[in-house]
Amino acid sequence: MTKDEKSLLESAGSALKYLVLVGGAFLMVFPFVWMMIASLMTAGEIQMRPPVWLPAAPQFSNYSELARSIPIGRLYFNSLFTSGVIVLGVLLSSSLAGFAFAKYRFPGRELLFYLILATMMIPFFVTLIPVFFIVRQLGWINTYQGLVVPGLTSAYGIFLMRQFMVTVPDELIDAARIDGASEPMIYWRIVIPLVKPALATLGTFAFIGAWNNFLWPLLVLNSRELFTLPLGINSLRSLYADNTNLLMAGTAVAVLPMLLLFVLLQRYFIQGIALTGLKG
Repeated sequence: MTKDEKSLLESAGSALKYLVLVGGAFLMVFPFVWMMIASLMTAGEIQMRPPVWLPAAPQFSNYSELARSIPIGRLYFNSLFTSGVIVLGVLLSSSLAGFAFAKYRFPGRELLFYLILATMMIPFFVTLIPVFFIVRQLGWINTYQGLVVPGLTSAYGIFLMRQFMVTVPDELIDAARIDGASEPMIYWRIVIPLVKPALATLGTFAFIGAWNNFLWPLLVLNSRELFTLPLGINSLRSLYADNTNLLMAGTAVAVLPMLLLFVLLQRYFIQGIALTGLKG
């Protein structure tokens, strides 16, 4: 095979690779683009066959109608508050546990760590009834604490933070101890700044999970004043089943915070995913 033929094959392989990547990206992005476009259509345009890809006239009034149909401000507050508390809890508990597993030696450390990892294999639905029973016994039904407390820890978060913190040089921590730094100071001033990509990755996952959570709020909450955004949008489905334009507008409103979060943290997020599990 000549040099020109090899160059031609390499170029064809690269073109095929990028074509597959572009096709995959299109398949992933298209539903979101269609959702945003459909949120500006009339219900009739959304249901037309063959489909209409652009609205004849953008219906921005769909969003004002959405605000009149459900208390969107209250739903946003509930979702932002509960998701924010869960993210803070997951970051704090996972980073503390990860620091302990990565940098301290104590009896049963490996066994305990493997037991935590084993809980990742247990489906959520298996623990759903026991957790609901505990929450009910504590009197937390239809409360913020009942909605938030079960999500304040994450086995995956502990694993992720431990893997990252293992890469922090022990010599750096020993030098800080020699200089008189306390253990909380070492954790907060030395280790945490070095694992920002992992924190950003974990925080993004925790926020998306809490923001999109539907089943647990549905079980715990019965007051509309405490409803989160997924429950509020679900109420549109039952009240305005034919107004698919309102459902699209509500879904678009619900997705925007996650897109904004990813845009703000994408550098740390991608770095965190790329480096996860390289050592340890």
